[in-house]
Amino acid sequence: MAKDPVCGMYVDENKTPFKVERGGITYYFCSQNCLDTFLRPEKELKYLKRMTIFALGIGSLVAFFEYIHPINWIFPNYLWLFILATPIQFIAGWKFYLGTRDAIRARQANMDSLIAIGTTTAWLYSTIYTFQSLGWIPEIFPKVTGGGPEVYFTEGGLIIGFILLGKTMEHIVKGKASEAIRKLLDLQPKIARVLKDGKEVEVPVEKVEVGDIIIVRPGESIPVDGVVIEGYSSVDQSIVTGESIPVEKKVGDEVIGASINKMGMLKIKATKVGSDTTLAQIVKMVEEAIVSRAPMQRLADVVASYFVPAVILIAIGAFAFWYFIFGLPLGLALTVMISVLIIACPCALGIATPSAIMIGASKGAQHGVLIKSGEYLEKAYKIKTIVFDKTGTLTKGEPSVTDVIALKGLKESEILRLAAIAEKSSEHPLGEAIIKEAERRGINLMYPEAFESIPGRGIKAMYKGNEILLGNRKLMLDYGINLEDIEDVLKKLEDEGKTTIILAANRKILGVIAVADTIKEYALEAIKELKRMGIEVIMLTGDNRRTAQAIARKLGIQRVLAEVLPEDKAKVINELKKEGKIVAMVGDGVNDAPALAAADVGIAIGSGTDIAKETGGIILIKDDIRDVVVGIELSRVTVRKIKENLFWAFFYNVVLIPVAAGMLYPFFRILLNPIFAAVAMASSSITVVSNSLLLNTYKTSILKKS
Repeated sequence: MAKDPVCGMYVDENKTPFKVERGGITYYFCSQNCLDTFLRPEKELKYLKRMTIFALGIGSLVAFFEYIHPINWIFPNYLWLFILATPIQFIAGWKFYLGTRDAIRARQANMDSLIAIGTTTAWLYSTIYTFQSLGWIPEIFPKVTGGGPEVYFTEGGLIIGFILLGKTMEHIVKGKASEAIRKLLDLQPKIARVLKDGKEVEVPVEKVEVGDIIIVRPGESIPVDGVVIEGYSSVDQSIVTGESIPVEKKVGDEVIGASINKMGMLKIKATKVGSDTTLAQIVKMVEEAIVSRAPMQRLADVVASYFVPAVILIAIGAFAFWYFIFGLPLGLALTVMISVLIIACPCALGIATPSAIMIGASKGAQHGVLIKSGEYLEKAYKIKTIVFDKTGTLTKGEPSVTDVIALKGLKESEILRLAAIAEKSSEHPLGEAIIKEAERRGINLMYPEAFESIPGRGIKAMYKGNEILLGNRKLMLDYGINLEDIEDVLKKLEDEGKTTIILAANRKILGVIAVADTIKEYALEAIKELKRMGIEVIMLTGDNRRTAQAIARKLGIQRVLAEVLPEDKAKVINELKKEGKIVAMVGDGVNDAPALAAADVGIAIGSGTDIAKETGGIILIKDDIRDVVVGIELSRVTVRKIKENLFWAFFYNVVLIPVAAGMLYPFFRILLNPIFAAVAMASSSITVVSNSLLLNTYKTSILKKS
């Protein structure tokens, strides 16, 4: 069985005629409505908004005239109710009739079937009662006595309005696979500079062929995967690989399409183009992960498959029994049938989940959490394992100075000042981190008198007649500088996952500066709370193992999966799922998108890329890791409300169906009047909404600073 990517219900691929192929992936739908929503989401959203306003607006007017202030101007009140309610039923409610038609064509019941049958029954009964009360048709139903409403136009109209409101809200917050994929592809440059006959020619990236020589200048995105054949630079690959610090690239090194060239000009030979590039493969994995995600058990759809046919059979059977066998008058027998259908009207069932989701989502937004749909809520409360990406999720995703070690009796500020002056003419990310730290400390910086970048080693600069060397071990050894005295310092810092930069002046070591990606505020607090909740925490990153282990130790994370390629992240998630775990993935980058889509629940950082947010089921709007805790807590209380709502939605209806079918008549000569069916219908709706409103009392257990 496939899964409808719009509504999430089961679809039999061999029966449904509603399907479409995109990028080699076939999507199956339960109805034309869902197919249209998938193909034209913006148009569908506008339609839903218009119909919701129309149904709730006119429905409120019907309720006012039916229960508060009847109007008898020109026409009797019931006729006014009929005139107002009918457009709601057949204009705003038309999509439910289409859905019912499609369900019949696909040979399976859906929620539209329940809504269409229930509201049509209420409208039809009310219409017949209105016309017979006006004397326009013979009396079919006995006149209602004993007070209370005689027609149910309000119920039918407002049911349609509230269900449309739920669909509108869900449509607004639900990310579409097509939008996510489009945003992924937008990361790839549209134009590439190809070297042909010694001249640069701009061509569409789609026309780049394997073997073409491409020119990429500083600040530009690399259009396709390739190998550097000339030049040296630092390339920011974080958008694809998750590496926190830009990687130095020299002749012979591979580069990835969509990564950003930070420094010098590169001449690249294309090795992978079109659908073979790393980015294109990520796109394909996102598509497949979304389609192959295990379907959530949607109670309403499952019930609809059995409940609708069962109710119709019970209603027809009850009518036949009382009319043909017991010999009741036609009016009374029809009353029994109508009572059964009205008592089974899915108004509460239809709003049980949307009402809780809407209030839960609203409450989540107040705490910085956006939950896209009930599917993620249902799974989030079962989470036992959370996998965190490192870069940009647990850490800030940019290098910063963490340690300044001063030697020769110098002060830290002097070490930082000399290093920043030497880096003043550099564009290297590590140099930028040093300059940024010096400026933060209020150190006045001058430009060096001379500057030389030494690829793969560091820099050499002249300042006030002094030769300043700033770089790694290789640079110092090249200039014959002994490192024995600082070897212990270097090893300690490197064991902590930090990049060490040695400062020497006139061939004498003055100090060491350590640079690293730093842990985000509140990350430690969030990890502790998750572990207290009994949830296993795992770190998954493309960064090197030593750096990952160092960060994990600080956060108290025992299990670390490092040096994982982008295309393997989704595989790791799937392996964890095979162990029977409900897995959540927390990430922020493009490289996390396949894993976010493959996880039972994808949790995307709000400051991350659009694709991460589109494929994630839960978005942390405020970029606060503690909101992972909030999201799980909120999912637990919301799912509890949904279950309670579904219980009440069925309790009124199911308990009273036997009564509506005439169970009490042989003993007490009592037949359930449709008015009581409507009361039960309304009571279940009121109970469901009131219960959902209790979500407003939710307070997070993890304290937050303002």
